[in-house]
Amino acid sequence: MNVKKIAFTSGVALRVIAASILGIISSNLVGCTNGSSDGNTATNTDIKPVTNTSAEIKTATGNTKLRSVAFTVGDLSNPFFVVMGQAVEAEAKRIGGKNVNVTIASSAYDLNQQANQIENFTAANTDIIVLNAADKSGIKPIVEKAKLAGRIVIAVDTGAEGGVDATITTNNVQAGEVSCKYIADRLKGKGNVVIVNGPPVDSVIQRVSGCENILSKYPDIKILSKNQNADGSRDGGLRVMTDLLTTFPKIDAVFAINDPSGVGAELAAKQAQRKDFFIVGVDGAPEAITAIGSKDSLYAATATQNPRGMAQKAVQVGNDILNGKKPESPTILIPVKLITKDNVSTEKGW
Repeated sequence: MNVKKIAFTSGVALRVIAASILGIISSNLVGCTNGSSDGNTATNTDIKPVTNTSAEIKTATGNTKLRSVAFTVGDLSNPFFVVMGQAVEAEAKRIGGKNVNVTIASSAYDLNQQANQIENFTAANTDIIVLNAADKSGIKPIVEKAKLAGRIVIAVDTGAEGGVDATITTNNVQAGEVSCKYIADRLKGKGNVVIVNGPPVDSVIQRVSGCENILSKYPDIKILSKNQNADGSRDGGLRVMTDLLTTFPKIDAVFAINDPSGVGAELAAKQAQRKDFFIVGVDGAPEAITAIGSKDSLYAATATQNPRGMAQKAVQVGNDILNGKKPESPTILIPVKLITKDNVSTEKGW
């Protein structure tokens, strides 16, 4: 197994496992759910900040020392996931010391690749596997194997089946709801909206569901398109929005499932010299915050997430479970905050 190091601008080196394909994992269609992947009750919980001391975090009764953490994530070209990876490493070393072995691997949203990564993590006796699932249901068999082998598996940012020990995500339904309520209010209940969709992972499905729940209450708002996958990237947003601008001569608002695709959508608008709509995204990414603060930008709002806090919480919960303490609820939902031009000046971002 070859290990390659990738250097990020923060100076944190994250190791990416380039695993060979060991088998084909069957991929099932992802269902649209608004709660826990295992049907458990969800709770809204605040994230502990970076400055917390060990005494505030260590609530477990055991004395098992954390030795290793591995994180398999959808796309390390997305700054959101880079921040999460950095936070996983920092929190693991804060809890277990500088000698904790931390591995970060990008699945590129490829189910087979992610399954191989988890199999390698399991074989390496990794204490905690933090999982950002490429496919909520398709990942189930390999998660079950990891659990049978005694690994702790924490799903983060999006749900995963297979009996994960805990799931820590943004309240993605709420993210879609507050974003599209802003759209509906600004349009005064009338207009044409396009949804720039993304990979069919649980978090994205929930955001679109929350958006549709809100817009369905406004009979004079028409969703022109909602099925175009921009891959959650700037290039994808540019590609999808370019096509949508060609197809639809009148668009009043855009809901992008994340900020990179929203920024790409704005780039498409600039290239097409279109200024007849506004864009709302999800993430609270620095580039979106900058755009919202600009007078000339079409970017109007973003439902901000806390990638650093989610990743920290995943390691904290995993360490507690390692020491015999399970969370009160296996699903922890983190509420969102809508950032607009009215409050962007006070937003610190990630």
